[in-house]
Amino acid sequence: MAANTTAYKVGIADTTFATVNMAEFVIDTIKESGESVKIERYTVPGIKDLPVACKRLIEYYNCDIVIALGMPGPKEIDKQCAHEASTGIQKTQLLTNKHILEIFVHADEAVKKKELYEIAKDRAIKHTHNAVQMLRSKEALTKYAGTGRRQGKPDEGPLRM
Repeated sequence: MAANTTAYKVGIADTTFATVNMAEFVIDTIKESGESVKIERYTVPGIKDLPVACKRLIEYYNCDIVIALGMPGPKEIDKQCAHEASTGIQKTQLLTNKHILEIFVHADEAVKKKELYEIAKDRAIKHTHNAVQMLRSKEALTKYAGTGRRQGKPDEGPLRM
């Protein structure tokens, strides 16, 4: 497949709180996509700072799409902060009319650190593939509708009756 000649700008918003540098997986996946993409990265302390980082990437750095990366901790307050951050990201999408793919990996999704790392890697790579497809066209993901695709875990597959 020939590389697309349209130059896109992808924003990556990530945090210092995360224990996995998921942006590395995003950047590598974008480079491997063959697309002409410029990457803008904005790193903030924690997940509640992500909505503003995403908005700035869109409004000041003219990103076409943003990937928001975060790793909320396992405590109840961490889950509340993740919910607040997610709500802020949704509002930012509506305010800017741009997609922001939220990639949160919760610290309690796995017991073993290696498994948590693999979830973070898989989720970051698969969502980045989604972002690249969404840049190509609004119908690019349509062929996968209803197929039970998952990021970070094995696909569920479609429900058949």
